[in-house]
Amino acid sequence: MNKKGIKFNSGWCFATMNGRLAEISFDSKYGVYAHCYVKRGEFNKREQKMIDSDIKKYQFTFRNGYYFDKKQGTKQKVVSMYKVFPEINNKNSVNFSTLDELKRKLKTVV
Repeated sequence: MNKKGIKFNSGWCFATMNGRLAEISFDSKYGVYAHCYVKRGEFNKREQKMIDSDIKKYQFTFRNGYYFDKKQGTKQKVVSMYKVFPEINNKNSVNFSTLDELKRKLKTVV
């Protein structure tokens, strides 16, 4: 088993996750931190080629809060979204509004 694991940049790619096509998001500091399942038919020809090349390289299983890399034989715990995106936790830097507040703002503008 490879203890070092995959070295990631920051970004996303296609992968096989639990036997299904998925987009995975990763960060150089935290590794894989999120995934979402997608349908192959939603993508154009150029993206289809990207899918073919990526799924050969990246095959994962997600279970019980861990990502298992089938190719490298590594295991990685899912990182908290507050670690990856610390600005979410800082209420001063991000201004969240409820739907009702947004509706009131729109009514005053019109």
